[in-house]
Amino acid sequence: MSAPELDVLVIGGGIHGVGVAQAAAARGHSTLVVEQSALAAGTSSRSSKLIHGGLRYLESFQLGLVHESVAERELLLCNAPSLVRLVPFIIPIYDQTSRGPRKVRAGLSLYALLGGLHAHSRFAALPREEWDSLDGLTTDGLRAVFRYFDGQTDDAALCRAVMRSALELGAELACPARFVGAELRAGGYTVAIREGDAERTLAARTVVNAAGPWVEDTRALVSPLPPGMAIELVRGTHIELSGNIERGIYYAEAPADRRAVFTMPWRGHTLVGTTEARHDGPPADVAPSAEEIEYLQATFTRHFPGRSTDVRDSWAGLRVLPAATGAAFSRPRETHLIPDDRAFPRWLGLYGGKLTGYRATAEKVLDRLRPSLPVRPRVADTRRLSLTAD
Repeated sequence: MSAPELDVLVIGGGIHGVGVAQAAAARGHSTLVVEQSALAAGTSSRSSKLIHGGLRYLESFQLGLVHESVAERELLLCNAPSLVRLVPFIIPIYDQTSRGPRKVRAGLSLYALLGGLHAHSRFAALPREEWDSLDGLTTDGLRAVFRYFDGQTDDAALCRAVMRSALELGAELACPARFVGAELRAGGYTVAIREGDAERTLAARTVVNAAGPWVEDTRALVSPLPPGMAIELVRGTHIELSGNIERGIYYAEAPADRRAVFTMPWRGHTLVGTTEARHDGPPADVAPSAEEIEYLQATFTRHFPGRSTDVRDSWAGLRVLPAATGAAFSRPRETHLIPDDRAFPRWLGLYGGKLTGYRATAEKVLDRLRPSLPVRPRVADTRRLSLTAD
């Protein structure tokens, strides 16, 4: 094979794919992103739109994940003020809530500590005289209300902004373009992509599989077959309701199964989500089920009985989780990076990942690929790159 044309070829234009492209270009590497339809066309436009540390992950002792996520939230608040804003999160505690005031207070205290005790990392218990002003939140059986702060974003706009940053640093984008296959050769991979009716062949020192729910389908097109992992696709549905929520984002329990569900303001309406249901079909066929929509409506009505449950829109995205038994809600959310060779990786599969931690994940990807990449002059530091809205 001739000398590689690219240092890093990234498959997938979701938030993790564009994050890897930004990190690679910032380190001076020639980089190409191959996206089959549009940036953020999959899960990266169907998330809960939150930039947060993951308060609920404290229950499963994922302290490292929470600490990293809170640090990344701080970077985004600084570097992307037009895309990420701090908003109040409100936790109502009822007689039937499984997590009582003491437990929630302890969790919020630890959350503030992991957040470095910044002014906006602090929380408060709202006095009873304020309860009636909380967007119609029912006070029947209400024992306590806590307020803390986390971030909200437009996930698709953030994804596009990161790709623009990567392009400004010298990366390239092929979109729409379909990954056809790859074959390992001396020095890297020969990669075939199709753009319209034309197919072209590229040479890349390293390839990052950031195809999200299509990660295993993409791996299957590679020769020899690189290592992978058994995964489960978990569907997360959101519904958009008429009427606006004004006081913040409500973080409450679903009465059916005690899962945490968010109710939040979104473009003049109310967004409620999410669910966690196993998805067994092709990723492209993901759609909300009637049962999920009813579940979210019932959760909303339990907390806001006087408000409309008219569904203006609904959508579903897919999470990639390691295959396992038990409820998806309680499983770890760590990202898994699986190389074809631990010493000199040429192919790296990216499994899972959170919107908030995309930049930190991308830097870890580049660290893993370092033995297989040439030394280049660093162009920028992703911790200090500004991101702007469309």
